[in-house]
Amino acid sequence: MKIKDIGEQGLLKKLKGFCPHDTIGDDGAVLSLDPQQQLVVTTDVLVDGVHFSDVTTPPQSIGWRAVAANLSDLAAMGATPVGITVGLALPGDVTASWVEHLYQGMSSLLAQYNTPIVGGDICRSQVTTVSITALGQAFPHHIIKRSTAEPGQVIVTTGYHGMSRAGLELLLHPTVATNLNTETRKRLIQAHQYPQPRLDALPYLWEVMETQAIAGMDSSDGLGDALVQICTMSGVGAQIHLSKLPCVSMLSQWFNSKQALNWVLYGGEDFELVLCLSEEVASQLVKTIGNQANIIGKIIEEKSVILVDGNQEVKINLDQGFQHFS
Repeated sequence: MKIKDIGEQGLLKKLKGFCPHDTIGDDGAVLSLDPQQQLVVTTDVLVDGVHFSDVTTPPQSIGWRAVAANLSDLAAMGATPVGITVGLALPGDVTASWVEHLYQGMSSLLAQYNTPIVGGDICRSQVTTVSITALGQAFPHHIIKRSTAEPGQVIVTTGYHGMSRAGLELLLHPTVATNLNTETRKRLIQAHQYPQPRLDALPYLWEVMETQAIAGMDSSDGLGDALVQICTMSGVGAQIHLSKLPCVSMLSQWFNSKQALNWVLYGGEDFELVLCLSEEVASQLVKTIGNQANIIGKIIEEKSVILVDGNQEVKINLDQGFQHFS
């Protein structure tokens, strides 16, 4: 059955089942927040043909990834999720089951963090678009910003980069990387279709921030982009060591090595955290977080982001990352 057959009210009736019955039904949701914490708000828009397609992402994955993008932004701010709203624009010939599967994907990830869908809106459109606004909260001294990195700090990533882009390549071109075993192929595709926001790292980061600030952001637009953004906002530079990016050598087993490096730096949608803090604390933090967390370089005074490969230095270019209007 298609959306145009059941109409707006018919679709809303189906979607209400994904929301708490005591939160929706009025013109707005009323939420109770901790008065000692600050509200953190973030919005992401996913558009058919730009962020997803029928070839690479089933509707459950679209819903999961839409939520993951927003929860990753909250994690990057040091905030825990309180709820989300969903704006949905759909052509009339989309099936009702497609929309239900979309919401099932959202709910599957939200359930991990006990986070409800507290409202939203639907409308007719020629292009399928999913817009999510996530609400979070954080204590003032637990908020992570891009603008507080300082020379002498080291740079920590919470996990590998490039895996999501490699997974996308496998979905677009199933015949590539023929020497890739089934388990690793599945792992790379999973990284693209069902990324995990790094909210799990927050308790460890909060503990660190009891004594020192942490600068950082997430790597949704690529590791290279995150490094440049942090350095620009903080008025510093960064030096990254290729040998500290293990995913480059790992992906080079199955893909072109130049391609692998490009994906690690500019592939995007890995939704890891990129953090700047003192070296002594960072070493312990990496051990505590696990899951491929690693110190990849350091913050420097020179206002450039440089990749060091042996004796060679290469400047990281922001324009190579994902830019919507380039």
